[in-house]
Amino acid sequence: MRRRVVAIVAAAGRGTRLGADLPKAYVELGGRTLLERAVAGLEDSGVVDEVVVLVSPDMEGAAREALPGREVRFAHGGAERADSIFNGLGVIGERDAVVLIHDAARALTPPAMIARVAGAVAAGAPAAVPVVPVADTIKEVENGRVVSTPSRARLRAVQTPQAFDLATLRRANEAYFEARPDFVATDDASLMEWFGVPVATVEGDPLAFKITTPSDMLLAEAVIQAR
Repeated sequence: MRRRVVAIVAAAGRGTRLGADLPKAYVELGGRTLLERAVAGLEDSGVVDEVVVLVSPDMEGAAREALPGREVRFAHGGAERADSIFNGLGVIGERDAVVLIHDAARALTPPAMIARVAGAVAAGAPAAVPVVPVADTIKEVENGRVVSTPSRARLRAVQTPQAFDLATLRRANEAYFEARPDFVATDDASLMEWFGVPVATVEGDPLAFKITTPSDMLLAEAVIQAR
């Protein structure tokens, strides 16, 4: 019997850099909100059994309207991303499952990539993330000066969804909130790294880019039109 897969979609942020009049997850792309497209991609992957959407309390009504006829559960976002994910884990009743953490802003993520990252954890990895090569040269800067140039051959850009063994992710979250370390977990893979859990990588996809700025939205619109 295959393991159950539960996806948590982060849609509680404001997304101010997009410059829209409403939170980014509710901005329409080709007649559908980013949130609806992200959830549809998860469902189309054929591996996701349940979807939990993280929303701000004042936008839960809008989230329900954006997902008509879709069977999803809702949890409220917190002050930081880690708080939101912890809330999402709290509504999952299972003990043993693969959990996917996805961003509504990665609305064009191909279903095949979603299945690929979920499959890595279903096959035994405690954590897996989709990655793509870095095209630009990256500089480490301090006080306005370049201090180092990391080798691009070893660098990867990380996408979502990220996949985890549910029980391990829960333990990592509990330890994080108990210890309150100095670093901020900007993604769930970094939290697992801090907890000492090896994180595997799988092939990502250029279409899983994060829609953050107006130029990203223009690119997304071009992709939709090309389809």
